[in-house]
Amino acid sequence: MHNRKDKFMIDLTGIISITGQPGLFKIIAQSKNGIIVEGLADKKRVNVYASTKVSTLGEISMFTTGEDKPLEEIMTSISDKEKGGAAIDSKADDTSIEKYFAEILPEYDKDRVYISNMRKLITWYNILQANGALKQKEENKEGDDKTKALKTEDKLGVKKSASKDKAKPKTAVGVKKTTGVRKTGTA
Repeated sequence: MHNRKDKFMIDLTGIISITGQPGLFKIIAQSKNGIIVEGLADKKRVNVYASTKVSTLGEISMFTTGEDKPLEEIMTSISDKEKGGAAIDSKADDTSIEKYFAEILPEYDKDRVYISNMRKLITWYNILQANGALKQKEENKEGDDKTKALKTEDKLGVKKSASKDKAKPKTAVGVKKTTGVRKTGTA
């Protein structure tokens, strides 16, 4: 097992794959009925509805003969091998892809990891590399706590909204403004 504390780990936070759509996307914001994403390659923003099947790259792992390996670790291995450059072309012949993949993840499960899985991973890596999205994961506890808090809020359906109107509310002349209290009926 590799000790990665002395090396950086690639951060795939906020990068997603959408079923039925080519390429990778970055989560931009939450919308009323889904999320707004931006294509890494074309920079086009689209609304993805809550019913659409979406996979977060940070939560995907591959089968090995031991414990499953997260994509972040595998992509870090590719980046180390290529010194931050592009990987092999994902359209290369099957033998070349298998040989390349065995170099970056020698313990992969040969019965459960198919050529198509290898090609997809290499394609994703090359998209991230070409668009400058191979970022180092920060080893900051405070940042991890904020990320966990956001994930928990997302699971609970909590929606954070930015204050749109920063202007002070207007009050009629001679009317006292009460802060934080809503009056109903007559007084």
